[in-house]
Amino acid sequence: MENIIRNYFQAWIDNNVETVKKTFSDDIVYTECYGPEYHGIEQVLKWFTDWHKKGSVLNWDIKQITVVDRTAFVEWFFRCEYEGNIDGFDGVTIARFNDDMKIYELKEFQSKSEHYYPYE
Repeated sequence: MENIIRNYFQAWIDNNVETVKKTFSDDIVYTECYGPEYHGIEQVLKWFTDWHKKGSVLNWDIKQITVVDRTAFVEWFFRCEYEGNIDGFDGVTIARFNDDMKIYELKEFQSKSEHYYPYE
C-alpha cells in the first residue's frame, strides 16, 4: 500500500495518467480537501487531465505513512503552480484499499503550512 501511495503522488508530479488508472478502483470516491468530490474512475481521470492543463505539481512530499489493516494514513506537504500562482499547504490523506489493492475511497484534509506560535 505504501508503494501504491508513493507512486500515485509521483504521478501528479510526472503528469502520469497511466499510474492514476492503475491506482483506483472503478467505483472510487475521491474527496478533495477543499470540497470537490469525484465519483468513479472516469471522473478522477477527467479531473487529473483537466487539472494538468492549467497547473503542475512542484512538490508532493510524504512526511509519514501509517497503514492499519487496508487503510493508509498519509501526512504530506503539497506545492503547485496553478494558473500562474504558486501555493502550498500541509495535508493528510486517508486511503482505503479493496481486495485487489486498489483505492476505492480517498479523502484529503488540508492545513495551512505557515504556523505561528501565539504563546512564544
